[in-house]
Amino acid sequence: MDLREQADASLREVMSIYPTGVTVVAASDPDGSPYGLTVNSFTSLSLEPPLVLVCIGHTSSSHARLIVAPAFTVNVLAADQEEVASRFSRDPSEGRFQDFPWRRAVSGAPVLDGVAAWLECSVHEVLAGGDHSIVVGRVQRSAVSDRPALLFHRGRLGPTAK
Repeated sequence: MDLREQADASLREVMSIYPTGVTVVAASDPDGSPYGLTVNSFTSLSLEPPLVLVCIGHTSSSHARLIVAPAFTVNVLAADQEEVASRFSRDPSEGRFQDFPWRRAVSGAPVLDGVAAWLECSVHEVLAGGDHSIVVGRVQRSAVSDRPALLFHRGRLGPTAK
């Protein structure tokens, strides 16, 4: 094993070698208008009670709305949804749901069609975390398919191994 040691490697460089899943975190405004963004800072936090967390950058155009939303969904993208990941990461954020298939969860938050899995969460807590807000969600409902998930590794999107 060849390990290049760099005492000055940035956190971004180190984290890029750690593969993560790719999600779209979404919610709806009080008038029902959907919004969402691509997020790979997502993990489970607790099984009892069932909690997950997502980290939303302060510079995200969806940040202000997401941290006050009462509920949100985490849509785990499937391996063939690279374009969905790109769509929900591009600016402007308006129009991301236009001509895109989705349905409303019980809370009204969007569930995207074709995802590998989804979780519907009520907001449990919002914490400060440097240049991000940490949104802790209590899982209310969820579903999983047999579709493989999309992966982000070394700055690239790709399918998971079967």
